[in-house]
Amino acid sequence: MYKNILVPMALDHGVGENSVAIARRLLSDGGKITALHVYEAPDGTVGAYIDAEVVQNAFDRAKARLEERITAMPDVSSMIVKGHSGRSIIDTATALKADCIVMGSHKPGLIDYFLGSTAARVVQHAPCAVHVARDIN
Repeated sequence: MYKNILVPMALDHGVGENSVAIARRLLSDGGKITALHVYEAPDGTVGAYIDAEVVQNAFDRAKARLEERITAMPDVSSMIVKGHSGRSIIDTATALKADCIVMGSHKPGLIDYFLGSTAARVVQHAPCAVHVARDIN
């Protein structure tokens, strides 16, 4: 059983609710669950052509969507950070002193075999236990 569980949520996938359900089963009495969304701002050359206000508006919409998703989950707090998904999940788990990360993972596609998936990166580098819930659809 875990006392501090981090649940990364991609807002464009439906696996977050399943991960939260798993986290609840793994949670010790008095423990806490934090839902995390990592906002990846446009990078490189693309970022140079996008107004800062547009990026901030997109971040604000993502934050609102995360809050909306966890509204029916009073036992879950939320957090949104900017950065690269894999690295930010690991850094947030470290900062929160999480003892477990519960995250969903899609069926790997061809690109994942070349670059690796976010879940694979987190499993390899996390400072705590990681439970990966495979999306079987």
